[in-house]
Amino acid sequence: MTQHVRDIMTADPVTVEPVTSVAQVARIMRDEDIGAVLVTEGDTLRGLVTDRDLVVRSLCEGGDPEQTTVASACSEDLFTLTPDEELDHAVQLMREHAVRRVPVVDHGHPVGIVSLGDLAMERDPDSALGDISVARPNT
Repeated sequence: MTQHVRDIMTADPVTVEPVTSVAQVARIMRDEDIGAVLVTEGDTLRGLVTDRDLVVRSLCEGGDPEQTTVASACSEDLFTLTPDEELDHAVQLMREHAVRRVPVVDHGHPVGIVSLGDLAMERDPDSALGDISVARPNT
């Protein structure tokens, strides 16, 4: 049976506006226990920012995290999927572009995110990545 992106994606992704401070985005990630948020203007996808992006593209640059906006830290050249695409295409896209997360859009509007962890849990739940992806973090 063919599986589709909608079958494994994380629906209703957390979104922020480009003017949101990187400190606020970090707090959202902490509070929501997530590693990526979508950057949107209204209902239009503008970028994706990960916890690693916040560190590498923003915090290590020395700016004030309360004043620096997420627009400076997010990836803007995004590859996207639609909910109706087959999982095999998601795997191919992630391999080809060496990305761990791909936004899912429906008619141009963000509706989810599919991650390498989602794929691991679906395709090989007994793998180390599948085990790690399903485990709750120690806080």
